[in-house]
Amino acid sequence: MYWSKIATTEAEFDAIATLNYDTFVEEIPQHEPNPTRRLVDKFHEENIYLIVYKNTEIVGMVAFRDVRPFSLDQKLGDVEQHLDEALCQYLCELRLLAVKKTHRNGRVFTKLATAIYRYSYDKGYSACVISGTVREEKLYTQMGFRQFAPPVGTEEALYLPMVLTREASRGFRERLREQNNIFYPGPVALEKQLEHSTLSHRSEKFQQDLTQMKTQLLHLAQTNVVIPLVGTGTLANEAMLGQLKSEFYEERGLILVNGEFGTRLANQAKQWGLHVEIMDFGWGQSLLLEQIEQKLQQNKYHYMLFVHGETSNSTLNSLEDSIELCNRFNIKLCADCISSFGSTPFSMEELHYATAVSGKALGTVTGLSFVFCKEAPKNSNAPMYLNLPYYIEKEIPFTLPHTFVMAVNEALVAYPERFALLQKHMGNVRDSEFASLLVGETYPMIATVQHEKMAEIIAICELNGYLLHGASDYLKHRNLGQISTIQPSFEKDFKKLNELFHYVKETL
Repeated sequence: MYWSKIATTEAEFDAIATLNYDTFVEEIPQHEPNPTRRLVDKFHEENIYLIVYKNTEIVGMVAFRDVRPFSLDQKLGDVEQHLDEALCQYLCELRLLAVKKTHRNGRVFTKLATAIYRYSYDKGYSACVISGTVREEKLYTQMGFRQFAPPVGTEEALYLPMVLTREASRGFRERLREQNNIFYPGPVALEKQLEHSTLSHRSEKFQQDLTQMKTQLLHLAQTNVVIPLVGTGTLANEAMLGQLKSEFYEERGLILVNGEFGTRLANQAKQWGLHVEIMDFGWGQSLLLEQIEQKLQQNKYHYMLFVHGETSNSTLNSLEDSIELCNRFNIKLCADCISSFGSTPFSMEELHYATAVSGKALGTVTGLSFVFCKEAPKNSNAPMYLNLPYYIEKEIPFTLPHTFVMAVNEALVAYPERFALLQKHMGNVRDSEFASLLVGETYPMIATVQHEKMAEIIAICELNGYLLHGASDYLKHRNLGQISTIQPSFEKDFKKLNELFHYVKETL
């Protein structure tokens, strides 16, 4: 397997010095031989090296440097003299592009080109300049480089000053984006393109499709009322909290927290002015029933809120235990089911309110969120767009995109079989090279992994087109990454990711 990374270890730097010697001393007589048969570049401390492995052997490299003067400056004078002003805003220099003779095939050069495109674009360089050996002019041209000044060097080691612009790499980068293997918990890649619909939300056909969507959602949720909203899960939670504000204006509620989204729900509740108390059990820790029961015995609460599937640490909090407690104390139970709905079967029958979305485990486009209700809410002082009784009264009070409704209808056809499929996907993760890194619980939607070098692992995966979830601050601060199972090509993509990580582990 050929794969790329940024060099970080002494073993990698030693291999780079050897490849540098083999290429620029023995093959291209640019430097004098030495008995160590190693060549450490004069700019080594300032270089960022992108390297290509074949399994665990380094077979190719290129160095990035954005500190002036460039090596090419010393041969040409300032390179800006030869380039359009627009290209000179943030330049870098590529040097030491080399591949072992035994591995000079299209796959290694493609890996190097891919790494160059991804790294240079993500860093925001306006253009990359390079001294390309005349022996490989065709290769550089195929990668998108163009000559911008007369040749430099000696007759034995002649080089062409060449430049790679963001515009020249656009087509290649677009193809790379299409080839990315996504392991995000949302948005979900779609197997086929959405068809735009101009059908009015006031038409009879739209009403039929909306009724079909609601019927299927209620069957899956096993509850009585569903209210669709145009927006994300955060909007659905706002609507749920706005309704609780109207129903329990002065009465106290209890919010259970054990992760980022429980904290967010608590903050939203405070912004609504709800009289709530927070029980924070700690990141990824179980919601301890005995402690909750003691709290309910000590104080009078009228409702309790919690996150069912806590995405931030892949914890599935017990719905059954919370239902039993709330029934015993005559408390209304409400749940954020944004990441759990559609990932594992459960009933919302005993939930006063619950929230969900289209763009996570259901596996379709982001855009619709849902508030499920045990009984239709009757009165609310919430703003009109968040006013749930208004949605009940008007049924379609605001524009609902027909495209989104049809996408949800199509996604729901996959149930109940999709539950078993996601469970199988999670089994693949538990049996994989990542197994030793798993932390906390997992549920079929997402797994959390931890490593002291998680940022580097995620960067390596991204450089090779495997996009793990790790950009959120709450993950970065804990050296966490996440692998979601909900993408349509998960099995094929995860097999390749697992193979990559088998070799990555050897280099950390």
